[in-house]
Amino acid sequence: MEFDIIALVIVMSAVGSSIGMLSGLVPGIHVNTLASLMLVFYPSIASLMLLFADPSYVPVLLSACIVSASVVHSFVSYVPSVFTGVPDQDTVMSVLPGHRLLLDGKGMKAVRSAAIGSLIGAVSAVAVAVPLQYLMAGGLADILRMITIPMLAMAVTALVLGERTLKGRCFAAALIFISGIMGCICMFMPVPYSGLLSGGDLLFPLLTGLFGIPMLISSAGGAEIPPQTDDDRYPVAPSSGLKGVLTGSVVGWFPGITATAGAAFTRMFVKEDRPERFIALVSSIGTAGTVFALITLSVSGKGRTGTMVAVREIIGDGMSGVANWMFMLMLLSVAIASLIGYWATIRSGKAMSKFITKVNVKKMNAAIVVIIITLTALMTGVWGIGILLISSIVGLIPISAGIGRVHLSGCLLIPVVLMQFGLDTAFLSLF
Repeated sequence: MEFDIIALVIVMSAVGSSIGMLSGLVPGIHVNTLASLMLVFYPSIASLMLLFADPSYVPVLLSACIVSASVVHSFVSYVPSVFTGVPDQDTVMSVLPGHRLLLDGKGMKAVRSAAIGSLIGAVSAVAVAVPLQYLMAGGLADILRMITIPMLAMAVTALVLGERTLKGRCFAAALIFISGIMGCICMFMPVPYSGLLSGGDLLFPLLTGLFGIPMLISSAGGAEIPPQTDDDRYPVAPSSGLKGVLTGSVVGWFPGITATAGAAFTRMFVKEDRPERFIALVSSIGTAGTVFALITLSVSGKGRTGTMVAVREIIGDGMSGVANWMFMLMLLSVAIASLIGYWATIRSGKAMSKFITKVNVKKMNAAIVVIIITLTALMTGVWGIGILLISSIVGLIPISAGIGRVHLSGCLLIPVVLMQFGLDTAFLSLF
């Protein structure tokens, strides 16, 4: 392997990391959308790269850029999740414990926990990447495929039984069902939407309505956010992040299984009562899943995420085979992006923790709601606004009923269950 290609991969990983910071810190902009845009403009980008790189290097360089953006996004996206309560599909489970720590003046503890969990997830996934390639090709993939449906069914059951009263369980089952139907509509149905900006994603208004808007409304009349403290210590042990690595491998292998679904299942077996430990667990699942999706692409040739689909289109069969040179360069890109992602998460978290205490909570929440509505209108049009309104109403139900909002994660769990049973097409036939 030539030194110049290694140097160029390092540079493109830094460029991709900057893109991941943007998508992670700005609500509504997902790294999958940016990866899709890179794919659309690939000919123009390739022509630009030819000014400083050999033509044979261009696919792997752009792929390194996309992979590093995906990794850094999985780190940095926890910052707006903690300080504004606006989640994406991988940070849903961490919104509530993160907000609790924020109201206790420990928002940076939540951010540091997420950064550490993500770093452990990424490092662990890179360390086992090549051995896991051998295991997947040797039959492990078939075993995982057989146990996925029972695992997901158990996760849904565990959410319901987690409520102690009959009333609570009835509400939990209803919320899982209602949010699940909404998730199926957004993920399966060809809902017509015409936002002014391309690349709109209906999951943004859905998740923000279920988890973000209700939190902003319920806290609008509450106390001011207290001064945030940060003792620069590691708030969690590595074990919290390591517990999520195995689940992350499942997230990366199966289509449609998100970090939220993996976290909901992991809660059945791993008890992390302290919010910072649970945040580290969830973040580890998300970032490890991103890396394992790369391993899946190298073994099966299938892209399990939007970014990996873009990489597959660009690089083709270039990563086929265990530990080939392109795959090793992608792992190098992951390693670089992980270090940058950890640094960027801590730095942006510190900046946000200082800013958040200087603003009026009511005005800030109102401004965030206006921004969310504006982004929804621009990216998804009138259908997105409708989904945002309905999901916000549904999201207020757990607050009124006095039960956990985690049951709203059915919006991602139920569609995954249907996909695993092959019933997503049957769902469409009902409408």
